[in-house]
Amino acid sequence: MCYSARSGINDQAPDSFIRCIFAQIKLVMNSRSKKNPVRQKPAPAKTPKKTSGTPKSKPVSAKSEDRKKIRDKGKFVDYKDRQKKGDPLPKFNDDAIRLNKYLSNAGICSRREADVLIQTGVISVNGEIITEMGYKVKPGDTVRYDGGTINAEKKRYVLLNKPKGFITTMDDPMGRKTVMGLVRKACKERVYPVGRLDKETTGLLLFTNDGDLAKKLTHPRYKASKLYHVTLNKRIPKTDLEKVLEGVLLEDGTSRFDKADYVKEGDAFEVGVELHSGKNRIVRRTFEALGYEVLKLDRVRFAGLTKKDIPRGMFRHLTEKEVAFLKMS
Repeated sequence: MCYSARSGINDQAPDSFIRCIFAQIKLVMNSRSKKNPVRQKPAPAKTPKKTSGTPKSKPVSAKSEDRKKIRDKGKFVDYKDRQKKGDPLPKFNDDAIRLNKYLSNAGICSRREADVLIQTGVISVNGEIITEMGYKVKPGDTVRYDGGTINAEKKRYVLLNKPKGFITTMDDPMGRKTVMGLVRKACKERVYPVGRLDKETTGLLLFTNDGDLAKKLTHPRYKASKLYHVTLNKRIPKTDLEKVLEGVLLEDGTSRFDKADYVKEGDAFEVGVELHSGKNRIVRRTFEALGYEVLKLDRVRFAGLTKKDIPRGMFRHLTEKEVAFLKMS
């Protein structure tokens, strides 16, 4: 039983009185809701959030699985996974070039002038006159013009830092290691060594298919300078260095060096010599004639070219500026 505030009863417990009032209000509200129930609008259905993954309830197709694999792999996707379906791309033969470009590369004329020559029927390939524009020349084809054979091979210039143990020859019947094996991957064209270095000599060796330049560098008249670093088995005095400058008599004539000096002050075992002669083993034979044995021989400069930034056994192609310098000098 609840008491009112006016009766003055239970003044000492106001909290219990308030709880009693709220309980009565709650009973009245519940009775009214039973007699007249209020119809509430149904809550709108919540749309499911889109997720990057595939819902478990739905079946997963093979195509979606492939996409998921590609996404998971990221940039490390195998080539086969990213290769598009369809007809394969046509293959092009990079070795075959148009006939007018072939004539232009050979220095016969320009491409436009070459088109005129082809139309007039003065160019033949493998004995057959070609008048077709766009005809392509393949490796091994023989192209003739004005009674002569045209060679349109691109000029190559390869500089090798030769290691010890390789002989300077195109082919060795005894099966020894040759310098050609070191420059085999330098270019498609067949190049030849300019000059020679014996098996135990290291240093610069030039390869090219430019016959005119090779002849110029090896001919004594053009005086292509060579600088060698020589290591001897014993000390050499100044007097013997003066002898190699004045000339030393050998079997095939007198050898004479242009310059000769110590590489380091106080070290009489190592000397540097500069010469223009292209005779075989000229440096070794000169010092042997004076009673010395050459332990190491390294060509550090050839015709103004140095082995800077070329590790032993490696090669590099000459720049256009270096080629022009060799042709002008």
